[in-house]
Amino acid sequence: MTETEIKKIVQKHRTYFYTGATLNVSYRIHVLKKLKSCILNKEEKIHKALKKDLGKSGFESYMCETGLVLSEISYMLKHIHAYAKEKTVWTPLAQFASRSYKKPSPYGVVLIMSPWNYPFLLTLDPLVDAIAAGNTVVLKPSAYSPHTSEIIREIIEECFDEKYVSVVTGGRAENACLLNEHFDYIFFTGSQAVGREVMKKASEHLTPVTLELGGKSPCIIEKSANIKLAAKRVVFGKYLNCGQTCVAPDYIYCDRTVKDKFIKEVKRQIQKQYGKQPLQNPNYGKIINEKHFNRILGLIDPDKVVFGGTVNRNGLQIEPTVMDNVTFGDAVMQEEIFGPLMPVLTYDTIDEAIRNINALPHPLALYIFTEDKEIAQKAVSRCGFGGGCINDTIIHLATSEMGFGGFGESGMGSYHGKDGFDTFSHYKSIVDKKTWLDLPMRYQPYKNLHQKLVRMFLK
Repeated sequence: MTETEIKKIVQKHRTYFYTGATLNVSYRIHVLKKLKSCILNKEEKIHKALKKDLGKSGFESYMCETGLVLSEISYMLKHIHAYAKEKTVWTPLAQFASRSYKKPSPYGVVLIMSPWNYPFLLTLDPLVDAIAAGNTVVLKPSAYSPHTSEIIREIIEECFDEKYVSVVTGGRAENACLLNEHFDYIFFTGSQAVGREVMKKASEHLTPVTLELGGKSPCIIEKSANIKLAAKRVVFGKYLNCGQTCVAPDYIYCDRTVKDKFIKEVKRQIQKQYGKQPLQNPNYGKIINEKHFNRILGLIDPDKVVFGGTVNRNGLQIEPTVMDNVTFGDAVMQEEIFGPLMPVLTYDTIDEAIRNINALPHPLALYIFTEDKEIAQKAVSRCGFGGGCINDTIIHLATSEMGFGGFGESGMGSYHGKDGFDTFSHYKSIVDKKTWLDLPMRYQPYKNLHQKLVRMFLK
């Protein structure tokens, strides 16, 4: 798509937004219901696209993508009237007589740029929140997941007028053209490197942004942990979508005294969940492309592999792999893995673990497995991270009741449910002053009595 075409799309969206059509809450509800119906009707096609792009099974596609989008739509339909209402707040006596209130208002024309690892979920979920808040939206799905991008385009064209929601496909050239345009809000999910460029471009127009990035999310295995259950849940979270999950446990930080027991259980769980030959498992996915496949292979130290490591180059698959005796100086610890590699590091005290985690960039997630409530609270209180779980992995993002997002190097802002509605809304602070009374104390000439009254009101 050319720069001129993209410019026309943005202009159409802005013109449509200023008609006020999207301010009608009933209209927002109508289009969200239409979107939900369309997704249900095309569920099989969506899952086939995800299978082609990432090798996902139908069950995993529903559990981690379409099902979560449908859940977000249902949540918004249930709560949108309450979220869109003006909120009356207390008015100071000095402003008598008047009504003070906060009015949620859409930003206007929103750009949503989504990644390839959960291409349906991470495109449609923020779209639902942006539509619920009353914006018009330009979607830019990833070029790395073309089959899913195509079904997204098909759904959007069926559900929305092109001046309301539109899809721009393509690669870096289209991304650059979009970022040169003036949007009222930009929502980006992806890598830190691209996130910096998005923020840089947004600053030229002083456009607010939400950045959903990633990072090296630690998983602490404390010595009191239920090791069997911990291994089971860590294997699920680590190797889901072949490790291509922004909140996957990036590395295991294990108490030295239970490390061997934990690794033994991890090996058993990998075989139990994926079979003795995971690459033959039809429900085990693949790496998105050859570039990332080779990048992940470059992070493997053969001398430290204690399980897995087999690859299928033709199918872009890497077996669930465990690496032991890893240090913070190893190659696998220098970048977010985003693949099916599990490096295991050890610590001697929980204070040492917390100190070393805080010495690294803030991760998107943190997980701790422990039966000691005080240690759990110590870790989640003292470590800096976006969100996480105690005695589980990943599931904290699968709810509309809590916001999801990072901070610092792992991003800024959040979405899901009320947080998503708020992300795409500007709250106007308004005082509706009555005309039947006008207190004279604020007007010149100032008198002693007026000063005394002002001091009384403003104490």
